[in-house]
Amino acid sequence: MSPERQPAAHLARWSEATLVRCAQAGEADGFAELVRRRQSWLRNLMRRSCGNGALADDLAQEAFLQAWRQLGQLRTPDSFGPWLRRLALNIWLQHCRRADPLRHASEVGRGAEEAFHAPAATGIAADLDRALMRLSVAERLCILLAYHEGMSHAEIAADTRLPLGTVKSHIARGGARLRELLSDYRMPETDSVKGANDAKA
Repeated sequence: MSPERQPAAHLARWSEATLVRCAQAGEADGFAELVRRRQSWLRNLMRRSCGNGALADDLAQEAFLQAWRQLGQLRTPDSFGPWLRRLALNIWLQHCRRADPLRHASEVGRGAEEAFHAPAATGIAADLDRALMRLSVAERLCILLAYHEGMSHAEIAADTRLPLGTVKSHIARGGARLRELLSDYRMPETDSVKGANDAKA
């Protein structure tokens, strides 16, 4: 039986690529399953990028809306995850370019404070979140993509449209700043950011 004719309850057993093909055929249930699988990951990436839980939810929702509209442009169903991440990054960067940092500073600060004091964010995880928010937007984004998402410098440059040298500089400066801010944990220099992210996961 073709995916389009299967009961919705069977969607949980399908591969992501199969769900993408189903959604591309116009089946909303297939896309709903993709959202169910990916929403926690995407919301977490957006939350750690912006430090504001409510804004992260809005950014993730917009990314899924754009994904639904543009899914027909995805030629390789197996690459849905990286493709969705790229959409979300573009939405976040567009938001940063539109936003007035001074006008929104108090709003973002309140959201970040709520996120940092969430029950799941304790110990090193909470301190890492606080430290990340001390970085510039570009440094924070490059650090997250390198260590949280495991992307190479070249992949980050391609997805963010930043020059490769700039990506490397942001990661070097951001990493040094995080090591300074998290120095009380006395983590090995090369593993400080990755170890902190692993503790969060």
